[in-house]
Amino acid sequence: MIRTLRAARLIRLGSVLAGLTAIAVVQAAPAQAIANGDDVPDGAYTFSTSLSMPEITRPDGSTYASACSAALIARQWVISAGHCFHDGAGNRVSGPPRYQVTATVGQATLSGTDGVRVDVTEVVQSEQADVAIGKLAAPVEGIQPLEISTEQPAKGDIVRLVGWGSADSTADLSHRPDRMQTGQFTVARVDAHNVYVTGYRPEPTVSACPYDSGAPFFHEAADGSFQLAATEIGGPDCPHDQEETTARIDVLHDWIREHTEDSS
Repeated sequence: MIRTLRAARLIRLGSVLAGLTAIAVVQAAPAQAIANGDDVPDGAYTFSTSLSMPEITRPDGSTYASACSAALIARQWVISAGHCFHDGAGNRVSGPPRYQVTATVGQATLSGTDGVRVDVTEVVQSEQADVAIGKLAAPVEGIQPLEISTEQPAKGDIVRLVGWGSADSTADLSHRPDRMQTGQFTVARVDAHNVYVTGYRPEPTVSACPYDSGAPFFHEAADGSFQLAATEIGGPDCPHDQEETTARIDVLHDWIREHTEDSS
């Protein structure tokens, strides 16, 4: 990764996740929320997914709760940041999660009851980026999954972010607004694995915050369709008007489809 990012952006509540070394990938420190964004109305962006981890055990035996953001990309699969699935010491893991991870899909508020709640039962980590896909215990019915883009994002593109993170840089679950947040970003530059974006609307300081790790950045077509362009992995403390680091999804398209095509 080109830059060093502040440890305060880590998804962990009350402590810092150490090196995400289970898979050797150079990556940014995790980010987690949307500051200075807009409320998402009921029924919009229903593929957006909140990941809840009520009890993660640290190596010393103590526990804490955490959360991430994600997106439904097939009837039985979600995509998020790889560092959202670890061994309690910060090492990314594949296979069954080391702690309960519950995905809530299809509702615009944390307090709502109209969504689908289902546990993640299997995790597959990418070897190229800080990205993981999670298989759900059962297929999600009645919600259109987010399509995966096959095209490289270009400088100047406008993408939208939706997520379930804090409203500020405090990594405390109580700082998350009840309603899902959204904002638009401009693609500043692209490299082999990452897309770097800056805030655009509703203001230049719209930015990701704690618990937004894994949130989707997607293109909005004129016909109303959406295509996933990147996922949130890291950035400066929010709010800010600097570059946010996101993982390119077009280069992972074949890998994603290899694992999810049976549930598409």
